[in-house]
Amino acid sequence: MTDHVADAPVDNWVDRSMPRGLRPYARLMRLDRPIGWWLLLLPCWWALTLAQIASGGGMPSLWYALLFFLGAIIMRGAGCTLNDIADRDFDAQVARTRSRPIPSGQVSVRAAIVFFILQCLAGLAILLQFNWTTVIIGASSLAIVAIYPFMKRFTYWPQIFLGLAFNWGAFVGWSAIHQGIAWPAVLLYLGGIAWTLAYDTIYAHQDKEDDVLIGVKSTALKFGASSLYWIGGFFILALILFEASLWLAQARLLAHMGVAAAALHAAWQISRLDINDPLSCLRLFRSNREFGLLLLLGLLLDTLTR
Repeated sequence: MTDHVADAPVDNWVDRSMPRGLRPYARLMRLDRPIGWWLLLLPCWWALTLAQIASGGGMPSLWYALLFFLGAIIMRGAGCTLNDIADRDFDAQVARTRSRPIPSGQVSVRAAIVFFILQCLAGLAILLQFNWTTVIIGASSLAIVAIYPFMKRFTYWPQIFLGLAFNWGAFVGWSAIHQGIAWPAVLLYLGGIAWTLAYDTIYAHQDKEDDVLIGVKSTALKFGASSLYWIGGFFILALILFEASLWLAQARLLAHMGVAAAALHAAWQISRLDINDPLSCLRLFRSNREFGLLLLLGLLLDTLTR
């Protein structure tokens, strides 16, 4: 039995510090790869801060920010657990993934299902801390979360479904303040989907050879050698939608400067991208945390200086 997952960072904190008996479950949650929960969390924090701007500014709710932080870690973990249950036969055929807990035999399918249910219950407990409109909006995302792992069997656009799921926090963060959904949140959500199409197409280029062998689909395979242009286009679309969202929320210069900084980061990604170098793709994919943090920084400076 291996004590390390091949596609996790070397010497990550789970391998170093987590009690041995808990490590397989931490790996199911991808706690050894925090980029996923960052990408799920950032749209929540964007929306929370943008909603504060639309309310006249001031400090966003730190309590809500903490709830989103915990919820993102737990629900990203639940999604990864469901994905590993669904993909266990595919994962066993690929060198990069066959050391994951289920195909390697560290966790049984039954135990993984129980663990998935427990994570969903923990996520529900966090969601219930918000107003009822937000509870309903948040719970409605579960349908998208449930179908996403199966989409790569049927469509070359599974990244759209990932974007639909991963950016739902744009609605939840806005509704936590305004108890409903408005156009700034809708445009923020659509921008997040375009952003996801950019970064996850970069990520998918790591797996394109294995995907062909096992018969699953992705935008990386769909776009092929034209991927650089598509990824650039998705970044541009995301930035335009983010800008439109900010204008509708009456954001000021500092928030727009955050979008400009994110645009420079996107340009840097495009300039460095080599779709035939898996390590380059992984590094640039992970750098999208910084893209999102730059946007968040602009929003925070805007609301805190009003």
